Amino acid sequence: MTRQFMLLNIVIGLLLAFLVRRQGADSDTHATTLQPSANAPQHQPSAEGNSVRAAFVVLVRNSELFGMKRAMRQIEDRFNSRFNYPYVFLNDVPFTEEFKVETAAMTKANVTFGIIPHEHWSYPAWINQTYARECRQKMSKQSVFYALNESYRHMCRFNSGFFFRHPLLQEIDYYWRIEPDVEYSCDIDYDPFLYMHRNGIKYGYTIALHEYPETIPTLWSTVKDFIALHPDFVRHKNGYKWLSNDDGVSYNGCHFWSNFEIGALSLFRSPEYLEFFDYLDKAGGFFYERWGDAPVHSIAAALLLEKKELHWFQDIGYYHNPWTNCPLDKESRLRCHCDPAKSAVHHYWASCTKEWAELADGTSLHNSSISDPAKEITH
Repeated sequence: MTRQFMLLNIVIGLLLAFLVRRQGADSDTHATTLQPSANAPQHQPSAEGNSVRAAFVVLVRNSELFGMKRAMRQIEDRFNSRFNYPYVFLNDVPFTEEFKVETAAMTKANVTFGIIPHEHWSYPAWINQTYARECRQKMSKQSVFYALNESYRHMCRFNSGFFFRHPLLQEIDYYWRIEPDVEYSCDIDYDPFLYMHRNGIKYGYTIALHEYPETIPTLWSTVKDFIALHPDFVRHKNGYKWLSNDDGVSYNGCHFWSNFEIGALSLFRSPEYLEFFDYLDKAGGFFYERWGDAPVHSIAAALLLEKKELHWFQDIGYYHNPWTNCPLDKESRLRCHCDPAKSAVHHYWASCTKEWAELADGTSLHNSSISDPAKEITH
């Protein structure tokens, strides 16, 4: 009897081992690949039946696993557990099995993992790397943030001109950028992707800040040179009033803080934006200075898009150290735990948020007629 019991235990153990191995093999079928035909993110429509070709896009390192899990837990609890939009994780090196297994476990939505092509995360041929190193050292002496960080510059260049070209995004029309350790303090009971699609909105933000001028000393002069060659690039002349305090002579640093952005990829895939990025890229400022993707995206959006094509998601409670966006109206606060008194909009450094909302063809920050996306979308 004892021998039979032992044999039974062995059989059961072998069977369990087989199942675990099989399950691990199956989990790899939606993991790292650059072939969209085999592994493109698949959106499972929500219970409401609303479906937009959209995904969360996450540029993240393996070392940021736990911060990523915290961010995913927030966005799942606040929004995606009801809407099931897929995640696309991108990295310049292969993701570890630990990262893939543990992030996939945070959601019921489809998850894909991709490697960034080398040419999108390396020095282009026209960059003088010796001079770039000298520039970094000079900025370090000026105590510029990330002055010596080469990876940060590759990240800014990638987000400015290449993320939307990744094979895993070829079947995606809208993206929502998420970063590790961010927090969402309000329930999001409507679909921002669907709201943007129905209303012709191409770019959405929560916070707009002033850029550190020492990181972009020649960005605006380069932009003006480009516009002189391509005057049709400017479709929204009022955008100048937001970007400049002296009729376009200089740049005031206003930009949409791009660690949160929801956008239509058609904006970045447009011939106008691609030509704009290519001109900036050839100028070398991503490496000789420290041009960020936030001002690059923002200058293009402010000048290319009409005011109605940009939207302040003031109802989305969001925190990325050190700034937060917290809804100011009492109705929205019923579904939030953030303190509106601490919202970035009250601070000078984030005054660009209010200034964009109050452009001539927009609504005032305190105007009660500001549309409520949740009321426009019926589930």
